Amino acid sequence: MQLRTTHWWKIPWTEEIKQLKQNEFLNQASLLLREGGLVAFPTETVYGLGADATNEQAVSTIFTAKGRPSDNPLIVHLGEVEQLSDWVAEIPDVAHQLIERFWPGPLTLVLPHNGRVASQVTAGLSTVAVRIPEHPVALALLQLAQVPVAAPSANRSGRPSPTEAAHVWKDLSGRIDILLDGGATGVGVESTVIDVTEKTPVLLRPGGVTIEEIRDVIGDVRVDQGLFSKMVAPRSPGMKYQHYAPRGEMWLVSGSEQKMRARITQLAREAMREKRKVGILTTEEFQDQYQADLVIACGQRKEPASVAKDLYHTLRRFDDEDIELILAETFPEKGLYHSVMNRLQKAAGGKIIRV
Repeated sequence: MQLRTTHWWKIPWTEEIKQLKQNEFLNQASLLLREGGLVAFPTETVYGLGADATNEQAVSTIFTAKGRPSDNPLIVHLGEVEQLSDWVAEIPDVAHQLIERFWPGPLTLVLPHNGRVASQVTAGLSTVAVRIPEHPVALALLQLAQVPVAAPSANRSGRPSPTEAAHVWKDLSGRIDILLDGGATGVGVESTVIDVTEKTPVLLRPGGVTIEEIRDVIGDVRVDQGLFSKMVAPRSPGMKYQHYAPRGEMWLVSGSEQKMRARITQLAREAMREKRKVGILTTEEFQDQYQADLVIACGQRKEPASVAKDLYHTLRRFDDEDIELILAETFPEKGLYHSVMNRLQKAAGGKIIRV
């Protein structure tokens, strides 16, 4: 692809959206979106790579910049709830309940579209994924742009998602027009995706809102089989089998905490004897119990939100240190750890050692 001049603009932090809408950089970025450009911007989950969702050519440049398969649908980001009816054909009662509880926030709803968004946004499906992000920079940009913005994570396809502007720059400099630097993101994993077009809502991707929180609002929620099988066509972003992957070989180790740590220690010693550069993903509680070329505490085990927030940063640090083998602890698949484990399993390509 032809290289672009990428501008990295830092946005002064404030939670006041009205004040942010006066920012010169945000106004220039919103104008560029309307003109068909590519803008990376922070959300509360990860950095997104945005283009006008109604502009077929602009949307196609997202796939080119990321090297993303075109059968993977994109999430449309809006700045205000009132815009939703402009782009979807129907908003069922269950959607209204979830919107009232979780928007703005890390929840994406899959709804029937009305044909007004670009065909590549929906990957040929009859539905479109939509959310309103909580980050003030994102909201200011979207409200200024006044167009729906299709925005997957702002990274090269398959790589760990970006939670800092520097991650975006490393992956996409020369491929996009503007990088809006709003600091590190808060949640650290992508939004939860729920299909509300069926009688029983379906979880397509776990994320920043837990399935337990959703069930507290709407009751029964089914889990889509695409989360477990690579043979099922993707109905949501992030459902490819290998995703979020560091460059080194990665294995998850699952079992009781004692057996898990013992097996990781054994595997690390064996690999280092073979002169392989080894990294271990653990938490603060157990960091001092390991020896390897790089041992990273990815948050605190007792605080799932801290693990989610640090996850992609940790995976990228292994790449920065040219780690050849990554051994990762695992977590109970409930609450926010359901989302963490989904990302770890995809990062490892499904490779799990059970002890």
